[in-house]
Amino acid sequence: MSEHETSSETLGEPTRRDFLYLATGMAGVVGAGAVAWPFIDQMRPDASTLALASIEVDVSSLQPGMSLTAKWRGKPVFIRNRTDKEVEEAKAVALADLKDPVARNANLPADAEATDVDRSAGKDKENWIVMIGSCTHLGCVPLGQAGDFGGWFCPCHGSHYDTAGRIRKGPAPMNLAVPTFAFTSDTVIKIG
Repeated sequence: MSEHETSSETLGEPTRRDFLYLATGMAGVVGAGAVAWPFIDQMRPDASTLALASIEVDVSSLQPGMSLTAKWRGKPVFIRNRTDKEVEEAKAVALADLKDPVARNANLPADAEATDVDRSAGKDKENWIVMIGSCTHLGCVPLGQAGDFGGWFCPCHGSHYDTAGRIRKGPAPMNLAVPTFAFTSDTVIKIG
């Protein structure tokens, strides 16, 4: 051992200097976290945003053939009470004729097929359809009860959707998305 070397340094044991380095480093980490927390915390959604996470829409006034547009999370949502004829037309479309064979329904498994019932509110309420009203091409808002298939038509670029919101013609690559929704009563739909 040299005269400046201690026995703990030769044995590989921590010294007082090692402890001071470690303590200083930990204090720096805690201090950086304390300074960063207000910036991180302000990125959380506020109460008004969280309140919009779900909405309830009264559809009691919608007779067959009528639609309404609600706003949810800053997006239009199309709600339509389809006529029996519209439902039958949508059911008659073969899956092979569809540009996008996937249902795109958040209430079903991701691989569900784009049958009319899988695009609607289900077997008991197949006449009801709820969809995000943004064209899947560039996000424009399609016009209702228009286009070559009597569903929705995006005049910006010519995308045609059928009465089940399935893309049938034009540049849009996917069917209109169906958000998470459920009937909370016979006349109220909860979206989100």
